[in-house]
Amino acid sequence: MTSQRAYSDTEWGLLVGLPESVMMAAIFAESDNTNRTASESSAGLDAIAAGCDSGSNLVRDVATELVTRLGDPETGELPPMLEIGTREVDPNEVLTRARMVADVLAAKAGPGEAAAYRHWLVGIADQVVNAAKSGGFLGIGGSWVSESERRFVDELSTVLND
Repeated sequence: MTSQRAYSDTEWGLLVGLPESVMMAAIFAESDNTNRTASESSAGLDAIAAGCDSGSNLVRDVATELVTRLGDPETGELPPMLEIGTREVDPNEVLTRARMVADVLAAKAGPGEAAAYRHWLVGIADQVVNAAKSGGFLGIGGSWVSESERRFVDELSTVLND
């Protein structure tokens, strides 16, 4: 039995859609150049694909469905190209959906499955924001994680674990 059977279509859609939204919100938490955005996108797709090897059935099932949609970086499939400014991402909307998912998990998932899914989501965001330096000039200065990136990861973690 797959994890999907335990959830309504709407709930499953939330569970499957949130990891990519988290990735996108983390990418766009800080304005970066094209190379940095590409590095962050690649890190996010890798973090999503890593869920296919999770010990959690829920994470594995969601990740497998996402990899089918987005492409698997490990098999050399080309990830979707992200162009700066082409996708508007409202981090508050992503956090609202994360709250909804937390409620679904509390109602329907076992504690281990819920914890694994929450940990995976925060891990996706964390991998994205740590993939490339923000700020600086010609590689000098800047920081690995900007204040706005750290704030998004912290808020996501708080929302999921409340």
